[in-house]
Amino acid sequence: MSKKTYRPYQPKQLLLLPPSLEEWLPADHLVYFLSDTVDSLDLSAIEQGYERELRGQPPYHPAMMVKVLLYAYCVGVYSSRRIERQLQENVAFRVLAANNQPDFRTISDFRKRHLKSLGGLFLEVLMVCQKAGLVKLGHVSLDGTKIKANASRHRAMSYQRMQEEEKRLQGEIDELLKQAEKVDAAEDRTYGAKRRGDELPEELRFRENRLAKIREAKAALEAEAREKDGVDTTPSQSLQPSESAKPDDDPDPSPDGPGKGSRRKREKGTPKAKAQRNFTDPESKIMRGSEKQFLQGYNAQIVVDSDSQVIVATDVTNQAADCPHLVPMLSQVEANTGQRPDEASADAGYYSDSNVNWLLDQKISPYIPPDKLNHRERRRPKRPVGPRPKTLRDKMRRKLQMKRHFMRYQKRERSVEPVFGQIKEARGFRQFRLRGLEKVRGEWLLACIAHNLLKLHAAKKAG
Repeated sequence: MSKKTYRPYQPKQLLLLPPSLEEWLPADHLVYFLSDTVDSLDLSAIEQGYERELRGQPPYHPAMMVKVLLYAYCVGVYSSRRIERQLQENVAFRVLAANNQPDFRTISDFRKRHLKSLGGLFLEVLMVCQKAGLVKLGHVSLDGTKIKANASRHRAMSYQRMQEEEKRLQGEIDELLKQAEKVDAAEDRTYGAKRRGDELPEELRFRENRLAKIREAKAALEAEAREKDGVDTTPSQSLQPSESAKPDDDPDPSPDGPGKGSRRKREKGTPKAKAQRNFTDPESKIMRGSEKQFLQGYNAQIVVDSDSQVIVATDVTNQAADCPHLVPMLSQVEANTGQRPDEASADAGYYSDSNVNWLLDQKISPYIPPDKLNHRERRRPKRPVGPRPKTLRDKMRRKLQMKRHFMRYQKRERSVEPVFGQIKEARGFRQFRLRGLEKVRGEWLLACIAHNLLKLHAAKKAG
């Protein structure tokens, strides 16, 4: 019987010579490309934060930390704890960090501290894409997606509910205080008047803290309403009816109010009854997601070059409607690249006469349907029929019924929609981890930088 032979396998074998990290991965691996690209970027804004730090151990090299973060976003690893684990177990991470292993707190603090500077790298990476010929701006596509905030929608409360809870909690607090006074009086008669008497019962402390949060959220909603309505009053004044205030129609959401279709008057400068505010992340809003579900989140917007799928403009807002974002997003394209696109496409959510007129004034050919297209219409346009259109809406509708223009509009489905699929599905970016509008903007910029780096790497390998 012949003895089988195998390749040598000796896990405990000591190496006589130290291994080279560059030999651990293929030469065309993403980590080497990313490392070279980051080395060519200007990291001075991040490095300046360390110039005055002279105490304690030296910090980890900023370039290494940037590389690790960007690579983590490229491969869909966003949790600082998961990044720490990858630095211990994953060969690619270890090669990129040169065997440095910062803990999750160091990684998390670095991301929070330098979030704004990290976001500033978006323009530098975009310039690299532009030099590589990936940004032509013949046709750009705009779209938005709703991304869940780091907060539950069940932690939101409407203005009407806040008013009811404020009254209820205040009543309970008053009752608890009365009971506490009775107990104090009884104990004074029993033990004397030397008891300190300032101990706060746990149930009273809970109610007072909750009442304070509700009043803070209520005041914020009132301030937003006054700013929106252009009413210059103090919070206390806004709660009082004003003879000069203009009433505003608002559907009565109360089950005890008038029947369906009835309306009540809302004083100008006061919030609508259904206006909501979240206690965990007050800047996030309840929005309808792509699957028609409601979520507590933000509206992430991108503009992509339709030929390369490179993101050329990006932003995050807490405004659910897409229509107001068209002008600022297309303006950002020119500001970021120094060029104006020839054509722009977007779905029906971005249509308005003013948006189309603005694009025409900018010499940008618009492809925006005035009506939402069903599945069949997205594959084959209706044939143009009827008299010559007169309104701008009818002209745009007729334009997209013509085959050559409809084919230009279809570039949107093959460019911007796949980008959201790559970011949200392939790389799992479905929820923000930080709270507050500015911080989630920084997070989204990191995701967009990672996307552009991957497109640049793919183009380099293909070329």
